[in-house]
Amino acid sequence: MILPQRLQKGDTVGIIAPAGPPNQKQLKQSYSFFQELGLHVKLGKFTQSVYGYLAGTDEQRLIDFHEMVRDSTVKAIFFARGGYGTGRLIPNIDFQLIRNNPKIMWGYSDITYLHTAIRQQTGLVTFHGPMAASDVGDPTFDALSAQSFQQLFTPVKLHYTEAISPLHTYVSGKATGRLVGGNLSLLVGTLGTPYEIETKGNILLIEDIGEVPYQVDAMLNQLLLAGKLQEVAGIVVGDFAHSEGGKGPTLSLQDVFSHYFSTLSCPVMAGFRIGHCFPHFAIPLGTEAMLDTTKKELKICAGVQ
Repeated sequence: MILPQRLQKGDTVGIIAPAGPPNQKQLKQSYSFFQELGLHVKLGKFTQSVYGYLAGTDEQRLIDFHEMVRDSTVKAIFFARGGYGTGRLIPNIDFQLIRNNPKIMWGYSDITYLHTAIRQQTGLVTFHGPMAASDVGDPTFDALSAQSFQQLFTPVKLHYTEAISPLHTYVSGKATGRLVGGNLSLLVGTLGTPYEIETKGNILLIEDIGEVPYQVDAMLNQLLLAGKLQEVAGIVVGDFAHSEGGKGPTLSLQDVFSHYFSTLSCPVMAGFRIGHCFPHFAIPLGTEAMLDTTKKELKICAGVQ
């Protein structure tokens, strides 16, 4: 495990778009937030590029990523938005470059593919947190989500309790392990590839948006058939925004979760405001965590040094 160096006021941070094209107005609105944190913003060369549903060609997005990693003046990389496209870059990413230049990387959703590949190829701890354009630049961006960025300046153990949101236990118990995961559909997309999500002995986070119950059912079934759910130490269920409904007869999302989690021997707890939601509780991925469904709490070790 490699912990990136903490941020200091006066540091320069980079913003790039490795997936979909960001809303340029919201991207610009995010600058003031980073400036209020005492940071200088450096924008990737191709952050304004558009290539269909991608923020520029694969080559352009890869150039931006590698240049930000290589630039010694850039102390953290914040991603502008998710969407789709990060997985297309993975085969050509220079993981040795990342090992030689470990730094904070922060985002979620489609960035899950990047989180997973980087952690498993390099050991670097990365961060699942609100993104520059789609979240920070949103007029409804809230105080708790903003507060989550402070963990980048001071190493601190995070503590999630019902003081933040109601939590629901599917399987009782207590577990420790490295916290991994992210967006469910992206995790399923890694199966059968060299970057397949490693769950054995880990605490698995899942979240998603816009996936109705039968789609969530299909993805959990695929993880189960791949042996991934049976190996985990515990499961943290984050936010599943806009995931209810659909045409015709349906099960509830809770029905689906109960079906897949009730037979597991590890603790499973849901209700965490982690994902496509406000507040969005940002967390490091790859550090040690402790899930206790009796006390209804999740503790996560610091993600920076």
